[in-house]
Amino acid sequence: MRADIQGLEITVGELKHLSGGGPDRLYRPASATKFAREALKTVGLIVLVIISCWLLVGIFPRAYLFWFAFHLAAIVGLIFEDAWKIWCSSQNKHLINLFDDVDRYNGIVRAIEINDKIEDAGNAEVKIADRPKVIQALQLIRNDLVRALKTERILRENKKFVATNSELFANNLVTLNALQISDMASEQGRLLNEALQLAVGVQAEMKKLQDRNAAN
Repeated sequence: MRADIQGLEITVGELKHLSGGGPDRLYRPASATKFAREALKTVGLIVLVIISCWLLVGIFPRAYLFWFAFHLAAIVGLIFEDAWKIWCSSQNKHLINLFDDVDRYNGIVRAIEINDKIEDAGNAEVKIADRPKVIQALQLIRNDLVRALKTERILRENKKFVATNSELFANNLVTLNALQISDMASEQGRLLNEALQLAVGVQAEMKKLQDRNAAN
């Protein structure tokens, strides 16, 4: 990895620190279809636990109370975990949107890293033009995502106070939707758009190289 993109990626550890919880604690997307799919998986696991209990009781009949209690605890744990994640996901859709933004951002960083490796392998034609501008755009995006994650956590952890004292924040806090990087008219938005366009260009160049290798 080249020095100018080192540290740009937002790692899982940093994401957990900024948000107070990892992406694995939420279902993404937070939709009824996703919830139903995960619930079906849990039902499947419960069936396996029941089968395991039945087999173990058959092998060790004298310890049937222990196996019943052990497997019952496992079933309750599975149901509780699934219900908790569904509830958290439905209550934190803004945080899920931010996690998705982080994934897209990290995808751009990884695409540039892969493109650099292709260039270093002797393919000078895939060199990214205006690289300093792209790195500047990525740094600005990173700063905004970090700010958004910190702000979302503050509002989430103080939800009741903010709700009952909304007049204190009316002139100072923007809505969470506004934390999304969407103002394409701004200079920052323009740089982001250029970075995204370059990422598309990187994918196109990589596809050309793949097709060329396939032809050979």
